[in-house]
Amino acid sequence: MKKTGIYSRRTFLGFLAAAPLSAATLAAAKHVPIGLELYSVREDLAKDVAGTVRQVAQMGYQCVEFYAPYYKWTPGEAKKVRREMDHLGVRCYSTHNDPDSFTPEGIGKAMELNHILGTRYIVMASAGEVSTVDGWKRVAETLNKANHTMAAHGLHAGYHNHDLEWKPVDGQKPMEILAANTDKSIMLQLDVGTCLEAGSDPVVWIRSNPGRIRSLHLKNWSPQGEYRVLFSEGVAPWKKIFAAAESVGGVEYYLIEQEGSRYSEMKTAKLCLQEYRKLRA
Repeated sequence: MKKTGIYSRRTFLGFLAAAPLSAATLAAAKHVPIGLELYSVREDLAKDVAGTVRQVAQMGYQCVEFYAPYYKWTPGEAKKVRREMDHLGVRCYSTHNDPDSFTPEGIGKAMELNHILGTRYIVMASAGEVSTVDGWKRVAETLNKANHTMAAHGLHAGYHNHDLEWKPVDGQKPMEILAANTDKSIMLQLDVGTCLEAGSDPVVWIRSNPGRIRSLHLKNWSPQGEYRVLFSEGVAPWKKIFAAAESVGGVEYYLIEQEGSRYSEMKTAKLCLQEYRKLRA
């Protein structure tokens, strides 16, 4: 990515579009956009990115989230994907990233690709195997440093939890360490399923971190089927989660995510969207 202190008018307007939505703006919209984390359809995505996004848009999804392999794209490839999304009327508000995207060596490429895609957040999908309080504080420091750089370019960092972040380390949950030690402009992207699996309460977590739960992965979980259940088949208290997310959490968009089910990836994505719509009707 070329370094420059001057941006074009078009780039500047893109940065404004990437700014977090205010509560008033969301209320005026009367709904929160529903999207799909494309890991849910990873087999199709690996074969045909544009075709997969097209199928997802035709189901009725309003936004998508690309996961870590997008980082291998060239700017030209990212521009092709953006043109397809624009044609379909689909947005990409965030991407999932390996820790490399938050390093001095990797952040430039991450920002360049995310600018092209029109995102708001560059999300760290996992910090790897961290096992100490100091280790988690170093993750928080990495996020803060990256966020400072990103904010200067119209973007923000985010962090996505798995079950590891809910398992106490010396009496402290890693997610609590990250929340307490990161800038409030950093999004805490809640994966509902892994939160439930670890025995944590997603509603309590949302209410404890007002304004920071700007997106949620709507993945369900059950003791019997684990993650291989549809949106409505697990134990997630969806109505309470939505109420908390929309009243205090600061949610800007939802993302359905599935790690698999008894159906194909595409059918699973379609069924989950149908179930979501029924619940939200």
